[in-house]
Amino acid sequence: MKKISWLLCVSILVFSCQDDEFTEQDYINLTYEIDEENLVSDFSITGFTADKAFGTNIPNLTDLETAFFGVGNAMFNQTWVSAPASTTSRDGLGPIFNARACATCHLNDGRGEPILETGAASSGFLLRLSSGNNPITGPIPHATYGDQLQDASNLNIEAEGDIAVNFEYISGAYPDGTTYELRKPTYTVINTNYGALSAEQSPRIGQQLIGLGFIEALSDASILEYEDEFDTDGDGISGKANYVWNIAENKTTLGKFGWKANQPTLTQQVSGAFNGDMGLTTTLFPEENCPSGVDCSTIPNGNNEGEDVEVPDTQLSRMMVYMSSISVPVRRDYDTYDVLKGKELFKNLACVNCHVDYYVTGQSEIVPIIDNVTIRPYSDFLLHDMGDDLADDRADFLATGNEWRTQPLWGLGMIELVNDHTFLLHDGRARNIEEAILWHGGEAETSKNNFMNLTATEREQLLSFLNSL
Repeated sequence: MKKISWLLCVSILVFSCQDDEFTEQDYINLTYEIDEENLVSDFSITGFTADKAFGTNIPNLTDLETAFFGVGNAMFNQTWVSAPASTTSRDGLGPIFNARACATCHLNDGRGEPILETGAASSGFLLRLSSGNNPITGPIPHATYGDQLQDASNLNIEAEGDIAVNFEYISGAYPDGTTYELRKPTYTVINTNYGALSAEQSPRIGQQLIGLGFIEALSDASILEYEDEFDTDGDGISGKANYVWNIAENKTTLGKFGWKANQPTLTQQVSGAFNGDMGLTTTLFPEENCPSGVDCSTIPNGNNEGEDVEVPDTQLSRMMVYMSSISVPVRRDYDTYDVLKGKELFKNLACVNCHVDYYVTGQSEIVPIIDNVTIRPYSDFLLHDMGDDLADDRADFLATGNEWRTQPLWGLGMIELVNDHTFLLHDGRARNIEEAILWHGGEAETSKNNFMNLTATEREQLLSFLNSL
């Protein structure tokens, strides 16, 4: 699957016949892979500014798709208000919610932040709730608080509660004596307004939104090619598919999106966010997000005349063109010695066994131009046991409390530019890429330990590679 140009092959023969010292440039010539910097082939973009790196459309959209992208972008950034309102296109917020705009959780189409102080407003953070799990229909919502804590509300409606956070700081050292510190958060719900809350809880931060259309376009077969649930090859890495309830198809299908691969399609993922995060109804989620004991039939909704949901299908379809057409930035410093050495270490440590770097898309129902495109997401989109330290003890369809979907790494090195932070992992506990690696356990324990046994220079080279993505 890897390609080396004819010129580079000639270089190999030339270098092998010379007695001169092998140089860093020789290494670069031999290890750079043609076009590896373009993570979504010719659709990669170069807008390296905070507002463009994660928010630029793929090139060569049709005029109509470009127009829909603009409408979806405006809709993504607009602030929703409660009904009734002078506007009829962005009312219907709540009555309870987490954010007033999609961009609140995904500023510049980027990554959310964890709550760092008790009672602080959320900027892309939420708590999932459940009272058990059904492997077919998924987590069972809490009888009172549902499947997500809403910590904001409309006027004259009480929010469900506030979120408190405490941190435990864990000191450690590499075998070479270099010290490090990890930060482990514990989140609890306080000031509940609808009775006691005893439920399984799992913190989440919003992920960056680049490349989602390319993920949607992957065939099930291309993902399942990497599944090895029972580790038949004995490499210590299993990879398990999550099968989840597909509302539109009224059946269980492969999960692709979400921290636990718990959403089957991008449309269902987005519709779920509209409903859970902002209290907006759609065809897939037509029920109001109503507080316990409140008669929502007496509260005005944002349905326009002749419509029975607040985000009708026509409006949602514009949003889906937008979400499906956000491109992925091209890599930086991809042909430097340290980055290429880091890439080699990434493979030698078996990181690439989960963070898979090569796919070809199938067919996109929303943006056909991205059919049959080579992409490098650095994910297998499967579930892996990440160890007890990262476990949330909350099952999600077939995912256990220890299992998480491998996160795509494309755009990893741009998060700081786009969002002015580097909080990583499902709850934002890792303050940078190094800490994220050190939290790896379970199936990744061996790779993590081998990373720790690298020299300081090698560790920096691996981080340089990851920052190039």
